[in-house]
Amino acid sequence: MTEETVTKKKRKPIVYHDSKLYRDEHRAALLMIILPVIGFAIFTLIPLIYSIFASFTNWNGLGEMTFTGLRNFQLMSKDGYFWQTLGNTFYLMLGIPIGLILSFLLASALSRGLKGTTFFRVVYYVPVISSLAAIAIMWQWAYNGDYGLVNQVLALVGIKGPNWLQNVHTVKPAIIAMSVWKGLGYSMLLYLAAIQSIPKSFYEAADLDGANAFQKFKNITWPMCRPVTFFLIITNVIGGSQIFTEINIMTPTGGPEYSSATIVWYIWQKAFKNFQMGYASAMSMVLGVLIFIITALQFYVNRKSDYKLS
Repeated sequence: MTEETVTKKKRKPIVYHDSKLYRDEHRAALLMIILPVIGFAIFTLIPLIYSIFASFTNWNGLGEMTFTGLRNFQLMSKDGYFWQTLGNTFYLMLGIPIGLILSFLLASALSRGLKGTTFFRVVYYVPVISSLAAIAIMWQWAYNGDYGLVNQVLALVGIKGPNWLQNVHTVKPAIIAMSVWKGLGYSMLLYLAAIQSIPKSFYEAADLDGANAFQKFKNITWPMCRPVTFFLIITNVIGGSQIFTEINIMTPTGGPEYSSATIVWYIWQKAFKNFQMGYASAMSMVLGVLIFIITALQFYVNRKSDYKLS
């Protein structure tokens, strides 16, 4: 037996988990993780648990809680304003497909490498990074029935515009138009990135097969952009179900006949104007369950129709 063989037998294998380097990295990782975990527990998990408990009580936010069981949920089922604001919220979500279609068309146009593409990217993205409160105030002025920009433009072609935010029939379409304009740049950039990441060899192969523009869009462009579409639908539905700032600024009374009031705005009214914290918590629980169900259904449908590149 040679000296080299004896040395190999005596040498112990290095266990990385027992090394000082591993312990130092482990402690550093825990320090990095513990702060977000503590923040999540303090600002999300504990308030969520407290809100669930509060939904079964009669509580004004300051005094003693009185357990009432399912009374808040029974009142909710008979509350006409609750169902109206919930319906208004889903109505305003009609802007989601409109925004996705417009942003996809814009992204398709900008992906052709025309002059001024960078300029238009910036122009469309400016509303995304602008203050939502400032944008709501600007659109509130634009929709003014007496001196608003929208009616001034309509007057140039001989059309007398309504008082958009004070009309039952126009207030929701007006808010939808503002919401679509606000989020157009974000969706457009995501679609643009998705379109530009599609390998050109796919289109070259389609050209060799004699595919026309519509066939290439149907079989290549749109399927390859499906993950972006799925992401945008999920985030827009979650965000759209919680719309509040625009409503509170543009129509602070909930619009004519509560025609623009959303469910989150109504929850805020009950909680911080009427001090019905227990009832507001119950409505929040129902809204959270609805969002979870809708999101789960979207994941299920997306999985069933998942695009696989062969």
